[in-house]
Amino acid sequence: MSLTGKIAVVTGGSRGIGRAICQRLAALGATVIVNYVSNPAAADETVKSIKDNGGSADSSRFNVAVAAEIEEAFKKILADHGRVDILVNNAGITRDGLLMKMKEEQWDEVLDTNLKGAFLCTKAVTRAMMKQRSGRIINITSVIGYAGNAGQANYAAAKAGMVGFTKSVAKELASRGVTANSVAPGYIVTDMTKDLSSEITETIKSEIPMGVLGEADDVAQAVAFLASDGARYVTGQCIHVNGGMLME
Repeated sequence: MSLTGKIAVVTGGSRGIGRAICQRLAALGATVIVNYVSNPAAADETVKSIKDNGGSADSSRFNVAVAAEIEEAFKKILADHGRVDILVNNAGITRDGLLMKMKEEQWDEVLDTNLKGAFLCTKAVTRAMMKQRSGRIINITSVIGYAGNAGQANYAAAKAGMVGFTKSVAKELASRGVTANSVAPGYIVTDMTKDLSSEITETIKSEIPMGVLGEADDVAQAVAFLASDGARYVTGQCIHVNGGMLME
C-alpha cells in the first residue's frame, strides 16, 4: 500500500489509536494533519515521532464539536495543501454513568464530540473531495456501538449513530469517487483502558476468543487499508477489529 502524495486529517490524532493511525498513514507516505484540542504537547510529540521516521506531519488545533473552529481549520488546511484525500474521524470521549443517573450534560458532551464532530468534519471536506472526484472518509466507531454496554448509553448511541451516518455518506458520495467506511475497535490497549482493574481486564479477555486486548496499530492497519487504492471498491462497510469478541 502506498499513500504517497496524499493529505490526511486525523481528528483526535495526538494520542492512543489516533496517534497510531497518524503514524501508520505517514509511514505509507501521506502528509498527516494531527488534530488536537487540549494537549499541544502530545500533538507535538506525535508530529515529531513522524518526522523523526522520515514522514511529513503538522498539527491543527480545533474542537470537533465547534463548527466555526472546524470551518476555519479546514479552510487553512485546504489553502496550505490544496486538497484533503483522507479524513479519519477518530476524536472521541467518554462520560460514563448509569442511565438513571446520567446528566444531560454527559449525554450532550459525548454526542457532540463523537457523533456531531464526525458530521461537521465530514461536511467540511465533502465539497473538496467531490470536486477532486476522490476521497476516503473513515469513521472510528466501536464494538460498543453494536453490542451496547451498561453505563455507556451515551457512548453506544454515538458510536451506533456513526455506523448509520457512514452508510448514508457512502451512498451520497459514491458516484463522485468518494468512499465512506468505518472501523469498530474492540478493547484496545489505550489510555481509556489502562486504568481498568486487573479483574475487569481478565473478565474482558475471557469474552475475546483470541484472549488478548488489541493494540492501537491493529486499528491503524485497518484504517490504512480503507485509505488505500486497494479499497477503491469498498464503501459503506465496517471492519471489526476486536479479536472475535463480536462477529457479524
